[in-house]
Amino acid sequence: MRHAFGLALFFVLAFTTAAYAQESENAAESVEKLRAQLIDVQAQEQDLRTRLEQLEESLKPENIERSLAGVGSTRPEELRESRRRQLTIERNGVAAQLRTLEEGKVRLEAALANAEARAYQQSARRPEPEGMMVMAGGVGYGWLMAGGGGVAVLALAAGVLIYRRKLRVH
Repeated sequence: MRHAFGLALFFVLAFTTAAYAQESENAAESVEKLRAQLIDVQAQEQDLRTRLEQLEESLKPENIERSLAGVGSTRPEELRESRRRQLTIERNGVAAQLRTLEEGKVRLEAALANAEARAYQQSARRPEPEGMMVMAGGVGYGWLMAGGGGVAVLALAAGVLIYRRKLRVH
């Protein structure tokens, strides 16, 4: 019974310290990933804005006329109207993509701000002076002391239980 309890306690402490170290690394990694995503979104946004400007320019009546100059037809009005509709549909699609991308960019910027704050809080929460030893796996002095204190409390509790049993036997 005591061995099972001790083993369970060991696993809890081991996985808790590993999760804490990973959380710290993940916050910094998350900030870098979000920054890279934000750069990608900004590049896509710029491409869409450029395409939208091109479509706006192509929609001008003189440019529609110029684009159809080499095409012969008995109904040039219908051709111009068809080209205008086609460009309008494409422009509306690009504008919708741009709106969606801008909404995603706002959410990404908020997530980046949260990740930066989380990374800052984690770095401020665990100050480790230069002379302080850090054990393998990122377990710092504070965790070592907390684990040692927990073991001491458990040893004391076990001692009290053993003492009580000996009193009952005698």
